Amino acid sequence: MFKGSMPALVTPFRNGALDLETLKKLVEWHIGEGSHGLVPVGTTGESPTLSHEEHETVIETVVKAAAGRVPVIAGAGSNNTVEAIRFVECAAKFGADAALVVTPYYNKPTQRGLIAHYTALHDCADIPIIIYNIPGRSVIDMTPDTMGALAKLPRIVGVKDATGDLARVCDQRMTCGADFIQLSGEDATAHGFNAQGGVGCISVTANVAPKLLSQMQEACLAGDYATALDIQDTLMPLHKAIFTEPGLVGAKYAMSRLGLCSDEVRLPLTGLADETKAKVDAALEHAGLM
Repeated sequence: MFKGSMPALVTPFRNGALDLETLKKLVEWHIGEGSHGLVPVGTTGESPTLSHEEHETVIETVVKAAAGRVPVIAGAGSNNTVEAIRFVECAAKFGADAALVVTPYYNKPTQRGLIAHYTALHDCADIPIIIYNIPGRSVIDMTPDTMGALAKLPRIVGVKDATGDLARVCDQRMTCGADFIQLSGEDATAHGFNAQGGVGCISVTANVAPKLLSQMQEACLAGDYATALDIQDTLMPLHKAIFTEPGLVGAKYAMSRLGLCSDEVRLPLTGLADETKAKVDAALEHAGLM
């Protein structure tokens, strides 16, 4: 069910408030462009600055707009297990197809603590859970052995891996099994990730170039890595430009240039510097998007 190109959806704002009409239009656009799933209220969706009510409203809006046409994996992470339980239960209540749960950040649990955290979330609702392992943000790295232990739970079904370590895909195949769903969380290495055993990407750049990225993922799934590499070459400058500053800021600016949504972000994030805007503009041109 969970494979291919899935944009980590931005959350559009207008004058500081949620812009739900634009969000609905983005859902339609992504489905029309061939995205294989949608991932709202992750970090790219500015979840750290959304209120609980806004977070839940975005999930409900995306699930209703998608209307079962593609799977929705709802962001549901927190470094507070009780709060994460609330988000997982909310994702289940609104009909999301899975919950994406980041490793608890800042409070630095042990591997034993990670097992206890994810077990509590697994037990709180009847919804599949995808682990989000991103040590660069959370400081905690879930080891392949810990992931293998969690993979024994029936509703822990996969991982969004943003370690950037392509050997990790093979390690996790050994500990979690070949059927465990491995999704890249890093656009620049997503092609190689699939060659190692991954089946898709939860992508920031797919906010901007969903058709190209869905085509790249479909080529990988068909074993046509030469075609996939051609597309990756087309998009590599865009991957790099978008992540010159925080990726969601770069993605929103690129989307604003394509007339998709405002580039408005919430503090402590700020709009792109002029030199970064120039990089994004050049990358959009290189990809044939502008």
